[in-house]
Formats: sequence, structure tokens, C-alpha cells
Amino acid sequence: MKRINEIFYSLQGEGRNTGRAAVFVRFAGCNLRCPFCDTEFDSYREMTDEAILAALAQYPGRFVVLTGGEPTLQVDEAFVDLLHQHGYEVAMESNGTRPAPRNLDWLTVSPKGNEKMRDEEWLRQPDELKLVFDEGTQPDGVISHFSFVIPPLLYLQPCDTGDPQRNAAIVAACVDYIKQHPRWRLSLQTHKLIDIK
Repeated sequence: MKRINEIFYSLQGEGRNTGRAAVFVRFAGCNLRCPFCDTEFDSYREMTDEAILAALAQYPGRFVVLTGGEPTLQVDEAFVDLLHQHGYEVAMESNGTRPAPRNLDWLTVSPKGNEKMRDEEWLRQPDELKLVFDEGTQPDGVISHFSFVIPPLLYLQPCDTGDPQRNAAIVAACVDYIKQHPRWRLSLQTHKLIDIK
């Protein structure tokens, strides 16, 4: 049984896959408590793998995003294999503090500055790193202890504080940082910009 907060169909709003139709499977529970987190993941219903597949089958999309909370607390390679066997492309969004399944099609890691996170513990190198950016973020410092075989795509995502004035300042600082450090790319939460889930 897996603890599922919600399953819904929308567009991926962030990172390299922005704009793709995706079925999101949001797992309940997280091993971190970030102050800027916009997800209510403490409530859930228990679902079997078969019930999750039945829920996915309601939608025409074949791209599944496993998110949370922190999906690595519940997802293993057998579950990813099951999704593959039913024709799904499988992506995961993780905080990077725990090993992710090796057989994912796409892995987004969003480091939260947690000192427990070390890339030598990862079973699978991420395809992209996405850092939430605010006035105090030093992106190159956060990733300086990583030693990637192939560097992932690097995204900075301005933190949404709920304060329009502060948000504007954060976006301006983020754009300036990227202009000075061009290996980074800008990731906007486009689902919020166009007001979809």
C-alpha cells in the first residue's frame, strides 16, 4: 500500500519538461519541512499499486510525474517497472536526500541545502537540478560538493513568498545571477502564472 495525497492531470509547470501533459502522483509524507513548501501532503489515502494504475488509466497522458512530499520514501524500482510495463514514461521530483530508483526515465532533484545530501549516495544521477532561489541563495555554493559524471541541467526557480513586491525583487536577483553565471537556466512556476493546478 502507498500513501497517496492526490492523483491529478495537468501540465508540468517547471524545469525541462515544462508544458508537457502529465499525470501527477503526489505521495504523502516528507523527511524535510521547508518553510516555502506549497504542498499539503500530510493527508492521504492508502492505495494499492493496482488502484494507482486504475487512476492513471482515466487520463490520456502517458507521462507520469511522481512527486510529494518525498516520493523516494515509498517508490522503488519494482513500482517504476510496473508503470513502464503499462506504457508510462516515469519522472520523479525528489529533494535528493534519499536514493532514487535507477530505472526512472527522468529525475529532478531539488536540493534544499540539507547537509545530509551527498551525490555519492545517489543511485541515479539527476537529469536536472532545480534550486529554489531567494535573496540569500548561493547556487554555486550549494552544488560545489557534487561531482557529476555528466553535469545535469541546472535550473533556478524564484521562490514564491506570496508577497508580490518581494517576489519581484527575488525574480530580478535570480535573473541577474543567471546572467552572471550562464550555466544556470531560469525555471518559472508556469502553472501558477496561468492559474492551473
